[in-house]
Amino acid sequence: MPVNRNALIRYKTIDTCLRNKYRQWTLEDLIDACSDALYEYEGIDKGISKRTVQMDIQMMRSEKLGYNAPIVVYDNKYYKYEDEDYSITNTPLSEQDLKTMSEAVEVLRQFKGFSYFSGMGDIVSRLEDHVTSAKQKTIPVIDFEKNESLKGLAYLDIIYHAIVNKQVLSMKYRSFKARSANTFMFHPYLLKEYRNRWFVFGQRKGNLINLALDRIHHIEIAEKERFITNDLFDPQTFFDDLEGVTKNVGMKAETVRFWVNKENAPYVQTKPFHKSQQLIEAQEDGSMVFEIKVVINQELQREFFGYVDTIKILSPQSLGDFMAWKFRAAQERYF
Repeated sequence: MPVNRNALIRYKTIDTCLRNKYRQWTLEDLIDACSDALYEYEGIDKGISKRTVQMDIQMMRSEKLGYNAPIVVYDNKYYKYEDEDYSITNTPLSEQDLKTMSEAVEVLRQFKGFSYFSGMGDIVSRLEDHVTSAKQKTIPVIDFEKNESLKGLAYLDIIYHAIVNKQVLSMKYRSFKARSANTFMFHPYLLKEYRNRWFVFGQRKGNLINLALDRIHHIEIAEKERFITNDLFDPQTFFDDLEGVTKNVGMKAETVRFWVNKENAPYVQTKPFHKSQQLIEAQEDGSMVFEIKVVINQELQREFFGYVDTIKILSPQSLGDFMAWKFRAAQERYF
């Protein structure tokens, strides 16, 4: 059965609430959350009735949409999912869903040739393959890189809307180096994916930082905090001289020249380390010398380490010395 946009917003909001195990949810709480969501996404400020949310809960519990949500009431007052791992986002696609997605894919395919939508080809191919395999119950014929065990993806939605709506986030976060999680206010500006991990760039105490979503422990909108507009970096150009996501404001690109042996030179030539890569010299023995202009960070270093004994950094000297030191440290571990 077709479901209108407002109903989907309410279902998604109820689902988000019930997945939050750190709070007890009354019917009035769910009504308020749905009203806030409809105002935020659709500008509807008249609120919704108690009966509407009750009917939404019944619809989510039923098989009509394929949710069969295990919503239960406890203490005669509070709502929760009986299965704490349940979410409507994990349910299989219905026939109506597949039909709608098929129509969407057909529309998107018409725009693939336009330059403005040049980045959509990969997205449309993903959607097309997923919808086709779901409809025909076949194995997908395109296997895109993915990380099924990646944590933090549940936070994508709230961060995305916080960026769009210019809202401050209260972030409970623990870096790999920290002994415990730390809670702080964060002004989000940009979501970025790199190597199948998601990061959010934003401001904390006047400084630009990036946070990995898989290190977030809890996140919520800080309604009373004033959002600080981004004046720290330009998302359109910030990554032009960068491999990866590690870059502080003020870091400058450097010219890196490196030699690659003949066996690996064709691979480096056809899959550059960076878009600025240029062939400087093709030597008689088949080896090649390349140059790139980039910010030197840990992601770039790891790319070079992937070629270990087949590459030599010619300049700058500091990067060459660092690589040599790392090689010596690795050798000590093996011998």
